[in-house]
Amino acid sequence: MGLAVFTDPLIGVLGLSRTELSLAYLIGTVGSSLMLTRAGRWYDHLGGRVMTAIASIALALMLVFISSTEALMNLFGGGTATAFALIMLGYFGVRFFGQGVLTSASRNVLLLWFEKRRGLVSSARGLFVSLGFSLAPLGLAWLIASFGWRNSLWWLALGCAGFAVIAYIFLRDNPTDCGVHIDGSSGPKAGNGIAEPHSATLEQARRSPVFWIFALSLSIHALFGTAVTFHIVSVFAEAGRSQSEAFGYFLPMAIASTSINLLAGWMADSRGLKPFLITMLLGFIGGAWGLLNLETQWGYWLLVIGFGGAGGLWSVLSNLAFIRNFGPLHLGEISGLCTSAMVFGSAIGPALFSVGLDVSGSYAAAEWLCLSVLVVLLIAAILIPHPHERIPSAK
Repeated sequence: MGLAVFTDPLIGVLGLSRTELSLAYLIGTVGSSLMLTRAGRWYDHLGGRVMTAIASIALALMLVFISSTEALMNLFGGGTATAFALIMLGYFGVRFFGQGVLTSASRNVLLLWFEKRRGLVSSARGLFVSLGFSLAPLGLAWLIASFGWRNSLWWLALGCAGFAVIAYIFLRDNPTDCGVHIDGSSGPKAGNGIAEPHSATLEQARRSPVFWIFALSLSIHALFGTAVTFHIVSVFAEAGRSQSEAFGYFLPMAIASTSINLLAGWMADSRGLKPFLITMLLGFIGGAWGLLNLETQWGYWLLVIGFGGAGGLWSVLSNLAFIRNFGPLHLGEISGLCTSAMVFGSAIGPALFSVGLDVSGSYAAAEWLCLSVLVVLLIAAILIPHPHERIPSAK
């Protein structure tokens, strides 16, 4: 979401077309997605404290690298191929260490501390995630306007490096490290953070239709949402709307997202996740229909409410779906596979929209394709049962 705001400045300094930049994003992001299941295995061995600190430092270095791509391109003789290779490597690093490793590690370590109020705590975390995802484009657009795109990346890198220090000092992997119990439990084994029954292996999760309906539903949001954000100015321009309207869209969407996220997280502590999954897909379908009619006021607000509300539910489901259905022992690997699918989807999205624009002269074909996939996933979500889900209040 953050790097999408740097799309137009990068096109300008690197001399790449929008489609070439989208393709570099695609290749770099797909490459990172192929490594995320292994990164989940590293998390299971090293723990969230170490992985969070390492990923934050690595993310800072990759942001500095992206800020230097113009200078490096000139150093290596310039040309489209050089620019393409450099920005592709930059996208790989940011997606792998940032939205891949860092996001998964911060989510998983929190889940091991809570059980009874896991949904409420996840929604509190999701408040920051939803606000961050929704407001990042608006805040970064201001940062670029104030300091320039290169200095903005340096400020972001400094923030990541500082966060690595904070995480290493204050973060702990599970309640045992502090001599306390997981919430909602008082038994002698409750404090180790991994005592819950029913922990499936990665292979068992792969064979479960429940895993795939959640993974694919979460991934279509990554694909569709990233595509719209990556081309946000162009998408709004096609509908006859200005750049200020494009960036202004993120504020009301953030309000819708955070409101639904808090409510759904509180409700999820005593309910199964299937109704939330169905509602999320319905929200995305509504948002997609609004996007197809963005030139109208009702289309704009349908996009805001649909994508915003569904984004809030996405945050709850991405936190709870896999630990609820497959347990905590192999959470890093299992959630890592889902994160891999989501990152892969987010890689395809911008390129899909860009190619659709080149071929048909409009984003409508790509939008209709995403809408069709959402309808198929909705039907599957309604039909697939969740026999192993463990609801805290049902114990």
